[in-house]
Amino acid sequence: MTEPAGPPPTHSGFVALIGATNAGKSTLLNRLVGAKVSIVTHKVQTTRSIIRGIATHGNAQIVFIDTPGIFRPRRRLDRAMVATAWSGARDADIVALLIDAERGIRGDAEAILSSLADVAQPKILILNKIDRVKREMLLALTHEANARVAFERTFMISALTGSGCEDLLDYFAEALPEGPWYYPEDHISDLPMRQLAAEITREKIFLRLHQELPYSIHVETEKWEERKDGSVRIEQVVYVERESQKKIVLGHKGTSIRDIGQAAREEMSKILEQKVHLFLFVKVRENWGDDPERYREMGLEFPS
Repeated sequence: MTEPAGPPPTHSGFVALIGATNAGKSTLLNRLVGAKVSIVTHKVQTTRSIIRGIATHGNAQIVFIDTPGIFRPRRRLDRAMVATAWSGARDADIVALLIDAERGIRGDAEAILSSLADVAQPKILILNKIDRVKREMLLALTHEANARVAFERTFMISALTGSGCEDLLDYFAEALPEGPWYYPEDHISDLPMRQLAAEITREKIFLRLHQELPYSIHVETEKWEERKDGSVRIEQVVYVERESQKKIVLGHKGTSIRDIGQAAREEMSKILEQKVHLFLFVKVRENWGDDPERYREMGLEFPS
């Protein structure tokens, strides 16, 4: 008598998304996970630390590592972000290089291609924003990139519309090794909620003040209080380096910080599925970019 076949084996593993700044990594991560776990703005270099998004696809659990954009570092914080990105790539089972098809292979994208040869893990190429580029250019990009790096596969997608993303998930689900899942089925990120809440507020600041405010801004969740009525009280501090930056964040008669708080509170309420009472405070902390403690809080190593 033939015994009934057991359930198919589960697969799990880590996929590192790397690429130049603004290639669309955070947008792609959110698309593949099916929920927002990484901030998305039109200001480059907004992803600072490694953010893990978790996708369940069939019998596979795919843990995506959204790394900071790789670029030519100028400041201490820049060096920490680039080092973190390459560290995430070398710790993954599969490395996925995302290239903005509109910009092509130049600048930071070209430098990343040159360095990828030293990464031993299997590598795939993802051309993003294909809806904005002619087919001939896509084929030329594919040929050039594959001539320089031995990619296992090439995918053409639009992270914004979702075109091609299902094929990408199918590939990862099959290519990752057999093994038990790392996280419960309903988890979409391993980010602590306090940190995710801080990332949401930081995104809203960039979206509102991207033309006026530099990168020297940091948000910390200092208090998280679950209340008896089912709501949560969250207190956050927005750190800037100069008094002039504090005035920008506050805005005329507090209008900017009020609008930022409202936008952040609405998004947190949707993600947490509970009412949020959000209180924002803006403080000046000079040269926070040279403070090792701030780097630890962001999940970055402090570069010497």
